[in-house]
Amino acid sequence: MTRTKTWVETPSKPRWTPPPGAVDAHVHVFGPEAEFPFGPKAKYHPMDATPEMLFALRDFLGFSRNVIVQASCHGTDNRATLAGIAKSNGKARGVAVVDPDIGEADLRGLHDGGIRAVRFNFLKRLVDNAPKDKFLEIARRIEPLGWHVVVYFEADMLEELVPFLETIPTIVVVDHLGRPNITQGPNGKDITAFKALLDAHPNIWTKVSGAERLSPMGPPFDDFVEVIRDVVERYPDRVLWGTDWPHPNLEYRIPDDGTLVEVIPRIAPNKELQRKLLVDNPVRLYWS
Repeated sequence: MTRTKTWVETPSKPRWTPPPGAVDAHVHVFGPEAEFPFGPKAKYHPMDATPEMLFALRDFLGFSRNVIVQASCHGTDNRATLAGIAKSNGKARGVAVVDPDIGEADLRGLHDGGIRAVRFNFLKRLVDNAPKDKFLEIARRIEPLGWHVVVYFEADMLEELVPFLETIPTIVVVDHLGRPNITQGPNGKDITAFKALLDAHPNIWTKVSGAERLSPMGPPFDDFVEVIRDVVERYPDRVLWGTDWPHPNLEYRIPDDGTLVEVIPRIAPNKELQRKLLVDNPVRLYWS
């Protein structure tokens, strides 16, 4: 399998500066493969994207902390994520992917290593199996740890997943807004259904990230801003943001992380919203 690089080596410096303590709440690390091999079921095979590279980007973009999300190419082997957290000097927390039969001691070990959530991935192009019953069992087991559940799915799966989401006993964070079709506009079917989900379930949060994935127009992502700003304004205490560095599977449309940061003040157009999005909300979930 060909190894791919999906990030810009020299991103632009954002003109907008994040508030003190800002958290980039959705990033990944890949490898180093020589130390942390990719899983046997990996659907993609990226180049090494190390913690040192991540932290250099964090500082360059003006952020203070990161949330490292276990990448699907590493399967349920969370060692690369844990290593990244350990190297962060307390400036990172993590989201793990775990086997349904994981032991209590191993869960506690993940907690001690900085993990504060588990991720359930329903994208068929990234995972072979997404057993809802096993996922629910995991959710019940991590609740006493004070963790939450992160869920990744696409808009056409939302209706099917609602009964499952309603049974999860913890806070649920939906990655990238459930990937709505942005071309439908601010009153489109996908984003309207997603906001209805948030209206009905106060324990469901979302990451208002993924402009580079969801916007057909590309930078400066005007179509993304038009659709997503209302989500930030309507649910200010339940939103997170992240660069998604190093942008898995975007080898043909690699984003400039500086331009992604420039989107933030446009979807969170005042300092109070910016602080909630980047500081208060992620700190509540990952550092409290």
